[in-house]
Amino acid sequence: MQQKVLIIVGDATETVDTLYPFYRLIESGFQPVVAAPEKRIYQMVMHEVRPGWTITREWEGYQIKADVAFSEIVPEDYLGILFSGGRAPEYIRYDEHLVRATKYYFEKNLPVASVCHGVEIPAYAGCVKGRRMATVPKCKFDLEVCGGIFVNEPCVIDGNLVSGRTFHDNGHYVGPWIKLLEEARSKLR
Repeated sequence: MQQKVLIIVGDATETVDTLYPFYRLIESGFQPVVAAPEKRIYQMVMHEVRPGWTITREWEGYQIKADVAFSEIVPEDYLGILFSGGRAPEYIRYDEHLVRATKYYFEKNLPVASVCHGVEIPAYAGCVKGRRMATVPKCKFDLEVCGGIFVNEPCVIDGNLVSGRTFHDNGHYVGPWIKLLEEARSKLR
């Protein structure tokens, strides 16, 4: 049986933050399940700081369909969770069902991945206190004000939590997260 893994998205989720781990999960024999505020199609975006710009430029990327709404998540049905980046986390982090699911994965010490603005979800859920994490530097405040420890590296592993700064770090943090998922899967057999 393929183990299911949650990928958390919303409108303005970063395209590369989402699709790279989505396809890596499939390669590794997991079933990625996209979860969002409701079951529908979401518009992803691409983010980049272009030469001469001091802020992130955003334009439309691909779309992605949510398989389940946050209210439909049964945390026990999934082996792990990934919080994708983009602007979505800023808006979806307040969803009570998402907060409940987020806390579950931290409490059960299951594999958690976070990239870029994804940190805003576990931070809001109260799950980052004393935890070392990478995130995009402009989210350093969100992490630290909630008690987390900012680390400016492409991959930070703190127990069950694996994080990267931006999609540029996908090749660094996604592999170690998948390794944790594989270890968790082997314990189920």
